[in-house]
Amino acid sequence: MGRKGKMVEEIIESKYLAESLTLTLYQPEAFSPLYKYNICIMQDGNDYYQMGRIATLSDKLHANNEITNTVFVGIHYRDKFDRSKKYHPNGEQQADYIKFLVHEVVPLLDDILPTYHMGQSRALIGDSLAGTLALMTALKYPNTFGKVMMQSPYVDQTVIDAVEQTSNIHAIDIYHTIGTAETAVKTTNGQTLDFVTPNRELSKALTAKGASYTYRELEDGTHTWKYWQKDLPNVLMTMFE
Repeated sequence: MGRKGKMVEEIIESKYLAESLTLTLYQPEAFSPLYKYNICIMQDGNDYYQMGRIATLSDKLHANNEITNTVFVGIHYRDKFDRSKKYHPNGEQQADYIKFLVHEVVPLLDDILPTYHMGQSRALIGDSLAGTLALMTALKYPNTFGKVMMQSPYVDQTVIDAVEQTSNIHAIDIYHTIGTAETAVKTTNGQTLDFVTPNRELSKALTAKGASYTYRELEDGTHTWKYWQKDLPNVLMTMFE
């Protein structure tokens, strides 16, 4: 069965990253310049389209009026090393990648789509390191990105410190999940890490800050798309109701 919406590609020649990056947009079936749209920007974009089945989910949720008008935008990485450089809180390109999102991606989307031009209508979603990147970006630019959805994010002291030091947490709505079985996750650099304990610490830090915050622990959930995909309807219906 074919998709009901429309896939569109846009290319950005990024001056911050000195490379060409492709944005893959998925517009709902009833897309029209007469309406305004939320924007959901997905790091690990190809994974969200292929394993997360976000286009099919968008079709279903829009058809059932279970989410408000939303355009999904996927941005993908070249390889796991490129991903780590751009998404990791201490990655050598993370600062430039965040500038790319804020100063190149957002202006382009506001130019080519009928958006609200407001932070609360712009969301960042990501799994694992991509979820970490979503939170770190919104903490730095809360007036640009007002929604964060992180599925099993990588959490270290840099992330905890960023939450504790922020003064604009109330501008951001946050959805956060971790699987209870994510106790031995293999990372890009070959380490095996417990993701559950740091994520619970992050949850406590966000709660203590008084964030607008939804936190879920997925029973027996592992660090895989099986659980992230299963939770995506909850994520989207919660954040785009």
